[in-house]
Amino acid sequence: MLRIRRSEDAGFTVFALSGRIDEAGVLELQRLLNAEATPLTIAVDLGEVRLVDREAVRFLAVAKGHGVELRNCPAYIREWIQKGSDTRHEQ
Repeated sequence: MLRIRRSEDAGFTVFALSGRIDEAGVLELQRLLNAEATPLTIAVDLGEVRLVDREAVRFLAVAKGHGVELRNCPAYIREWIQKGSDTRHEQ
């Protein structure tokens, strides 16, 4: 189950996530990010995320590529995002 908390911090809209990010969580997070008026000032705090699926990693990689700041991103998630990015450049 994914919990999403929205807050403001130094000009950023911060979505703090906790739990597991699966396909349903990705859809909900996508909806929330799309609803923001200024998408260039969005941060996603992953400090309390315990598990992600492949779709979540893809989503986070795309979000990061569009300027979303990933805060407190666990090393294993950051590594998967990087590997996915490397794979796309090789194709």
